[in-house]
Order: sequence, then structure tokens, then C-alpha cells
Amino acid sequence: MNKKIQSALISVFYKDGLQEIVQLLDATGVKIYSTGGTQKFIEEMGIKVTPVESLTSYPSILSGRVKTLHPAVFGGILGIREDATHQREMKEFNIPEIDLVIIDLYPFEETVASTSDEAAIIEKIDIGGPSLIRAAAKNHKDVTVVAHKKDYPSLLQILKTQNNETTLDQRRNFAIKAFDICTAYDTAISNYFHGLSIKTAFAADEKKMRYGENPHQAAAFFGNLEEIFDQIHGKELSYNNLVDIDAAMQLLYDATENIPTGEIVFAIFKHTNVCGIAQRKNLLESWQAAIAGDPESAFGGVLICNAPVDKATAEAINEIFFEVLIAPAFDTDALLILQSKKKRILLKNKQPKNPFTKTTSSRSFLNGILLQDADSGNFSDWKEVGGRTSNEDEKADLAFANIVCKHLKSNAIALVKNKQLVGKGCGQTSRIDALRQAIEKARQFHFDLHGAVMASDAFFPFDDSVKLAHENGVTAIIQPGGSIRDKDSIDYCVKNNLAMVLTGMRHFKH
Repeated sequence: MNKKIQSALISVFYKDGLQEIVQLLDATGVKIYSTGGTQKFIEEMGIKVTPVESLTSYPSILSGRVKTLHPAVFGGILGIREDATHQREMKEFNIPEIDLVIIDLYPFEETVASTSDEAAIIEKIDIGGPSLIRAAAKNHKDVTVVAHKKDYPSLLQILKTQNNETTLDQRRNFAIKAFDICTAYDTAISNYFHGLSIKTAFAADEKKMRYGENPHQAAAFFGNLEEIFDQIHGKELSYNNLVDIDAAMQLLYDATENIPTGEIVFAIFKHTNVCGIAQRKNLLESWQAAIAGDPESAFGGVLICNAPVDKATAEAINEIFFEVLIAPAFDTDALLILQSKKKRILLKNKQPKNPFTKTTSSRSFLNGILLQDADSGNFSDWKEVGGRTSNEDEKADLAFANIVCKHLKSNAIALVKNKQLVGKGCGQTSRIDALRQAIEKARQFHFDLHGAVMASDAFFPFDDSVKLAHENGVTAIIQPGGSIRDKDSIDYCVKNNLAMVLTGMRHFKH
């Protein structure tokens, strides 16, 4: 059933985009109720406003904490128009009907991000706003609710084309969005007090994906990708693209957090595993070393680097098929080359530092949600326990290998030489199989493992992996330790003059 808007309650924190709506409501004879800064904003436009205080007979009190919490306001929103009892009581207590509610919420998350002053943060916990939004959304059979400025254009279009009337479907859709906004807002408050960083599926606009992990699966993304990067070329991002992009960016931020100025990292990802990565003095050399690690797996991959892409590197990259390239910038002549493929996705990373450091991670399992602290940090200790202390080159390679291994699916082994991934094994059901896979990869692409280092995401349950690595030329090993048989691996290293570092930090990834 269509409902005519004849009265509106407007009280918002953000005024941008509101002016045209207010002007149209006034021009069509809609009675406007407001309070505080919004009332002043509307009056300065020369438009008559009825103060909420005239309904409640109370001024705004307690430093603005109590303004609209009154039966005269909520009755006008919650009263069912076709219920005779409701209508009789509203008439008895002089409660006017309110047909349109335009309310937004105090910027709680923005305040948390900008200050550590708890008093200021708590003051931005909105009370009246969520209450009014929920009331209007509950009574959407009669009332239209707009709870975010992003919906102003939709409301404006309805007012212009439907003579101030809304359909039940339109009111229901606005109500769903309103409830979603309240859910996200309450989750943000709960996160603050619990010290968590859990996102709800309602915290941002829904972006429909072409499909999910497979074509028969529907999918959607909830979030604001524009905060992180600009897409400057290519097709629409897919579900699998986003999963790989997240994995790639997490590794890049980890690998570049403490590198010397001027060092360039280039990495290649497939199915969330890094298949090539290298650190060099210039971008082209970094790319060449990264792809050399596994040129076969690079086909159709996601590429990422921490330096602007120049023409020479673009020409080299252009020789292979890839899905996505992420970089902080692209030279003009490099773009001309890379844009030669219509569907190729080019993303400009706007966040040189990690913008989404996670304190917690969550996954849905069985009939609930599993929460854990995020895997932050790379090692809690650096304990040399081998037959000798690692030299400076080995130390650099061990630290690099440890980070790379952290971002591979378990069981994982990374073989690194001169800050280049030369072999990796991941997703294996035994550690020795992961090492065998890594050695085979190195052989496949003709790497000499003599002088290479090995990283393991977890302890060695036996000394077989250490022996096999040594037999193939590995001279230094990094692992968390913690096995009841650590001594077997350590004794082998001592006997054979191998360096071994225990980090005290396991990095399982499932």
C-alpha cells in the first residue's frame, strides 16, 4: 500500500546532501520537525521548522543527551495508522503522525579511529538515533526511514517521481538497510569495549560479485574497497580475486614493514599462496627474481609490489597472462603497455602502511563463529641453537624466509637464497612432503640450493626434514621449535655445522 508523506522528523549529524530533500519537502507542504544543529541548518535555508521541544514540552537537556526520547515523538512514529486504539490514544495525547524519519548516527567508529580519549568516544555512542531508526523501521508499513546519507538520492528520486508517496516494498527496503546500520553500529561499540575487530556483513554497501568461489555460488562483498585502492583498469573484481588480493597485501605489508629504504619487494600469488617473491634494489630485478621462482604458477596470478611500476618492468610483466597487478603507482608509459589487455585488473594501492591490521580474525564454523587473535608478529625469539651462528647473509635470508613461510598454507616449507623464494611446499599433510615439494620446485627451475636457507611454519617432529635439507645444500634453518624431539634436529645441526634459529612462534595457516 502506498503511503503519503505529510510530516517528517529530520535530525542528522551529516548535513551534506540534505538540502534538496528538505527544499522539496517544504515545497510540497510537508511539516518538518527537527532539533539542534539540523533545525538550525534548515532554518538558515529559510524553511519553517517545528522544534521537537514543542512536541515534548522539554528542551534538549543533559548536554544534548536527551532530546527526542519522549512518547510524543515515538508515538508519532510507532502508531499504527489502521489501528483504532492507536489512533484514539494518539488523538487523546495530541501525538502527531510522523511519516518520514531521516536520522543518522553519531560517528562512533570515526571517533575511535581519531582519538584514545575514552570520554570523547563514549559521548559518541548514540542513544536516540538508533532508537528512532529502529522505531521507524519496525513500523515500516506506515513510516519511511532513511538512516544514511548514501540513501538520500533514492529518497529524492521517490519524492520527485511519486508525488511524496512510497510503496510498501520501498519502505521495507529502507527498513532493512536501517536495521543493518544499527547492527553494524552496535557491533562497532561492542568491538571497542571487547578490544575486537569483528566486521558485520552490514557495515558497508553490498557489492554483488559475478559469482563466488565457483560459478554456481552466489557472493557479495560488504566493505569499501575504495579506501584501500583505486581500480584504474580492467574487469570487475571477482570473489577469488579479492581472496588473493587480501593474501597478497598481508604478505607485502609483513615483508616490507622493516626493510631498508630503497629495497623493492615483488610477489606473485595463486590461490592465496605466494609462488614467487624476491627483494632487490630495483623493481625490474625484483620482478625477474620473483617470477623465476615459479614461472608456471605465475600464469593467471595476482601480482603485487611496493614501488611504482615503470616502463621496463611493465614490458617484462606484459609478457605473461595475469589477473591483477597491485602497485602504489604506475608511470604513464607503463600504463599504456599494461592497459593493452582489456580485462587485466590494475589497482593503485593507496595505503603504504597496513590499513587493516587485524587484532582478531573470525570464521564461520558448524553452527557458530570461531574467533582468535590475529597472527601478528613473525617471531618472539631469535635463538641460535645450531652448530654455528648464522652469518649476516643467512640472517637476512632466514628472516625473509620466515615471513614467506608464514603466509603459505600449512604444512609449509620455504627455501630462500639471496632474498629470493627458490622453492616452496605448502598445503601438505606432512612436513617432509612439504620439503620434498619445495626441493622439487627448486630443481624444476634449475636452482642451486647450496647456501640456501629453509623456513618451516611449525616444528620438525623428526630430524628427517633437517637431514634432507642438508643433503640438498641448505646451510641454515629457521623454525619455531616446540617438539618433544627438538633435540634430534638440533643435534644434527650441531654435528654438521648447520645454523638453526628457534623463533618460539608457530605460524600454522589453514
